[in-house]
Amino acid sequence: MPVVPVNGIRLSYEDSGGVGEPVVLVMGSGTSGRAWHLHQVPALKAAGYRVVTFDNRGIPPTDVCAEGFTVRDLVDDLVGLIEHLGLGACRLVGTSMGAYVVQELALVHPQLVRQAVLMATRGRVDAMRRALSAAEIALYDSGVTLPPRFDAVVQVMRNLSPRSLSDDVSVGDWLDVLEATSGTGPGERVHMTLDPEPARLAAYRSISVPCHVIAFQDDLVTPPALGREVAEAIPGATFEEISGCGHFGYLEDPEAVNKGIVEFFRQIS
Repeated sequence: MPVVPVNGIRLSYEDSGGVGEPVVLVMGSGTSGRAWHLHQVPALKAAGYRVVTFDNRGIPPTDVCAEGFTVRDLVDDLVGLIEHLGLGACRLVGTSMGAYVVQELALVHPQLVRQAVLMATRGRVDAMRRALSAAEIALYDSGVTLPPRFDAVVQVMRNLSPRSLSDDVSVGDWLDVLEATSGTGPGERVHMTLDPEPARLAAYRSISVPCHVIAFQDDLVTPPALGREVAEAIPGATFEEISGCGHFGYLEDPEAVNKGIVEFFRQIS
């Protein structure tokens, strides 16, 4: 993956090519942009789009910036990448923290956003999500290192649906993958602080670009009600709830997710 200087950092990205209109995929906290390549990149390329993925600030080989950064920094990084590649107004898909970044980009740089898909998103922090972020930060700051298998079990239970958790083969595969990638670095520690506080719903009433919100029925991290609030705040936004999925819905049911993305994008030629 090439690394380019944008917004004062070195940012790692991958341009999957294609001759179609560009789509930029923005990943959530603590995860490499490579996760999009399992399902979303192939589907979007098959639909005729040029697809760009990248690693957010905090995720190597992009600069870690352990001294701290803000969501506005992530927005400016994304602006820098779009301008570096000469994409102009493009389509964007974000999930979780990545959706938050896309929402803020649509608000402050609408000229760069043709359409936006916002998955597993929210525009405020409720008591449970605030407690979760605080607990994760406290655990990291304590210096305690969880055994990789235990960490994988916690991630599986938190991010997958009951449908997936009842499938012994699927659970085994997920545990193996997440155990192999277990561990939290200093950049991910910063990601834990990037919640939409104070609430951003009132600000999102000024978003003027076409948006589609996708929520996942069994999402414990960002429940569908929080996503629906974002859709209701953004003028003209549409809302879709995909059943049988947790926070990792784009991996649990990629067919439904990809269908929702492509059908929304095709509304504007």
